[in-house]
Amino acid sequence: MAEDLKITATNKQEKYLELIPQIKALMEVESDMTANMANICAALKYGMNFFWVGFYLVKDNQLVLGPFQGPVACTRIHKGKGVCGASWERGEVIIVEDVDRFPGHIACSSLSKSEIVLPIYNSKKEIIGVLDVDSDEYACFDKTDEKYLSEILDLFVKNP
Repeated sequence: MAEDLKITATNKQEKYLELIPQIKALMEVESDMTANMANICAALKYGMNFFWVGFYLVKDNQLVLGPFQGPVACTRIHKGKGVCGASWERGEVIIVEDVDRFPGHIACSSLSKSEIVLPIYNSKKEIIGVLDVDSDEYACFDKTDEKYLSEILDLFVKNP
């Protein structure tokens, strides 16, 4: 079965509002976590035109690269290191307008300019990973992204 995203909006909020029901529909017919992460990455990369979108999953007290879309990426990140490790350690969303100004930023790609990282919680309120989204433009992310990416993660963790 072929799946196609349909995004006609031009502003950020409207794009998310068109994209979220499509992501939800993709996950409703699939129960595999890896498949859903892969489709979320593809939907966000192409629906929102982000530079890089990916999941890092907690394994053996490290973040290990999971499904992603974009250039090759760092495969392991220690707790507290870089934006992803900091989000995991703090348990909070981190928005970075200029990655070169973030202390300890891990430069997987020199083309990445701004970033948003959201922790992913399981039903026991434990962080099981992070969603990492990068842009090749400065100051790309804001509270709008935080709101809608959080909604997508809520759909993801609630999907059986």
